[in-house]
Amino acid sequence: MNGPGPDADLLDTVRTRLAEAGDEPTPYRVAALLRDRSRLLGDHAVLNEVRELRSELVGAGPLQPLLAEDDVTDVLVNGPDAVWVDRGRGLRRAGVRFRDTAAIRRLAQRLAATAGRRLDDARPWVDARLPDGTRMHAVLPPLAVGSPCLSLRVVRPRPLTLEELTAAGTLPPDGPPLLRRLVQARLSFLVTGGTGSGKSTLLATLLGLVPADERIVLVEDSAELRPTHPHVVSLETRPANQEGAGGIALDELLRQALRMRPDRLVVGEVRGPEAVTLLTALNTGHDGGCGTLHAGAAHDVPARLEALGAMAGLPRAALHSQLAAALSVVLHLVRARGGRRLSEVHVLERDTDGLVHTVPALRWTEQGFRRERGWDTLGAAL
Repeated sequence: MNGPGPDADLLDTVRTRLAEAGDEPTPYRVAALLRDRSRLLGDHAVLNEVRELRSELVGAGPLQPLLAEDDVTDVLVNGPDAVWVDRGRGLRRAGVRFRDTAAIRRLAQRLAATAGRRLDDARPWVDARLPDGTRMHAVLPPLAVGSPCLSLRVVRPRPLTLEELTAAGTLPPDGPPLLRRLVQARLSFLVTGGTGSGKSTLLATLLGLVPADERIVLVEDSAELRPTHPHVVSLETRPANQEGAGGIALDELLRQALRMRPDRLVVGEVRGPEAVTLLTALNTGHDGGCGTLHAGAAHDVPARLEALGAMAGLPRAALHSQLAAALSVVLHLVRARGGRRLSEVHVLERDTDGLVHTVPALRWTEQGFRRERGWDTLGAAL
């Protein structure tokens, strides 16, 4: 007969022993540890506990099946019975449960450790890239009320093609040829939008259109862009250690990238003083550069760059002078109920007051882009 299952305290003891020894939770090892604690279980009970322990100790635990799905972009854990998944069409509750909040905490700490980061009461948050490229963010109580919160952003093994983006509704039918012309014309551009709107996805796709004889140098906080291109150099920032030393920021990496003979200089996400370095680079012959920027709307881009320029001590007038000469196009994405889409394409114009504003050139419709006032400027540049 199969004996009764072990209690929670016993499982915690077995779990701790496995973690300390770095052992795989094999049936033999689990049974041996249970015997050490004077507990005898039948084969069925041991196999059940092995399955549960492997779920916790291997990969992303109970979240691993979700992360393995081809169309999943985000997995979010708000509590033991509050797991959400985004398959590109908005968040849906997933049929995954954790035993308790302690199980979420253990998983988050284990994932952080695999990325070489610390997550505990002294450092109750972490933002890291896992070995498989997955972007991880976690916050522990009491900062997160009630339960640890875990967010996982999936990095696709290969970028989507323009045709796949069109089939998904991200681009209108006439989107692919226009974007190909944009890349071929070596226009500098920013891909903008809110969190989860698909900025990195679109940027990686566009970088795959760069001619094979050009060298792409990527500078990122967390290496997520994986364009399909034969000549890519990727640089990634480094956080400071526990003593606060050894950190390498994005603006420093960008300065190093300028010395690496880039044909296309790419900043994965512009969100700090590196904005000024990028604009300066684009003004010194590095045409065709690009990056992403968080913005609620395309017309907010100059104001967002103003704020970032102020962080670097650049006066407003100087920022707009740099911006007018450095940036040509803004591709703005939105996350709508039906999925993500390229809603607007803007060009930049400088007014008589010296300030730069964005002007809509194209707007998304299901039939194709609708031309707006800025189309003459964009069409002449393509």
